[in-house]
Amino acid sequence: MAADGILFSPIRIGTLDLPGRLFKTATAETRATIDGFVSQDVIDFYVPIAQGGTPLIITGNIYISRQAKSAPHQLGVDDDDKIPGLAQMVDAVHAHGSKMFAQLNHCGRQVVPGFVGAVDVVSASGVKDLLTGTVPREMSVTEIHRIVEQFAAAAGRCQRAGFDGVQMHSANGYLLSQFLTPYTNRRQDEYGGSLERRTRFGCEVYRAIRAEVGPDFPVIIKMNGADRLPLRDGLQTSELVKVAQIMQTEGVDAVEISVGHYESGFPMVCGTFNRCLQNMLRGSMAHLPPARRILMRLFRPAITLASNLLWKGREGFNLDYTPDFKQTLTIPVICVGGFRTRAVMEAAINRGQCDAVSAGRPFIADPYFYLHLRENKPGPRCVDCNACVGHLGAQPADCYHPTVRAEKDAMLARHA
Repeated sequence: MAADGILFSPIRIGTLDLPGRLFKTATAETRATIDGFVSQDVIDFYVPIAQGGTPLIITGNIYISRQAKSAPHQLGVDDDDKIPGLAQMVDAVHAHGSKMFAQLNHCGRQVVPGFVGAVDVVSASGVKDLLTGTVPREMSVTEIHRIVEQFAAAAGRCQRAGFDGVQMHSANGYLLSQFLTPYTNRRQDEYGGSLERRTRFGCEVYRAIRAEVGPDFPVIIKMNGADRLPLRDGLQTSELVKVAQIMQTEGVDAVEISVGHYESGFPMVCGTFNRCLQNMLRGSMAHLPPARRILMRLFRPAITLASNLLWKGREGFNLDYTPDFKQTLTIPVICVGGFRTRAVMEAAINRGQCDAVSAGRPFIADPYFYLHLRENKPGPRCVDCNACVGHLGAQPADCYHPTVRAEKDAMLARHA
């Protein structure tokens, strides 16, 4: 069957024309060298996704400085010596016709210090992370200005490496998100208080990036549609739409909508969590403080049961939020969250709930996901077990469901 339909129609992001509206969203690769350099393993992860015709691939979060690093084997762009490896990766993707954006990030307080060797954890304010127990210190204004410069320098390196654009990661409770959210930002200076002042850091990051890369290089932002922080002062959709309006006025070229902080639980990866939590306890959570680690092991069955009930898998779960953004903004609105079938993706776009969709786990299960949808052919199908999510930061990004993984390996062997 031909690829007729809105999902395979062109879309423009800034100055970049793309031939389709399904993108690979950012997922941490955990495949870089220990010092953050591109490895052949990283390239091998992205090449099949590009071979499948995916219009746009957004990298896993790339740290802008050593302080910004959130996990081992994470890609970095903190120094010019990273540029040649990043250029090799981008060239490999471009060779198959896909475009590639670099997602730039600072983790802020959302880190397990022992996992990554962090010695100086910072945030908008010194608010303890209830999941990890990490207590950051409040950044000074001088430090804020330095991090703004680091974001800009990182974007310039990505441009020189040949990326087609960059994405500011202002979602999911990372540093830019921490400044937006009243619960994590209790400052009394020009970076705290009102919504406009809490947005100031993100605006300064954007302006510095734009000054570095020029007017024609796409710069997009990922942000929450809702913070989902019950009993805490998190942002609701209406407030986040106002933030998106501010960023659009600044000149951001598109917005991708996600949901939640790490403290929220698992609303950003709805599905089942048996394998996920087992893998987390062997990986990142093995580096939690001893008391917290013991509690997690003791209560894992109860946490698993609660998670399975609270965050059941369903397609397009962030479509609960995107219509408000779509009705207000004129830049493209991209929705991530549980998309698995062409019918649901096309319905969301046709109904005006978003302009494009993005997915992560389906591309991990099936790197040719875009091609298989386009040609209406079967491929390995993600079953939302979240085993891959549990391994992120500790093991390479891959499918860890035995049946789906066997299908994937057989498929890749046929294409070798």
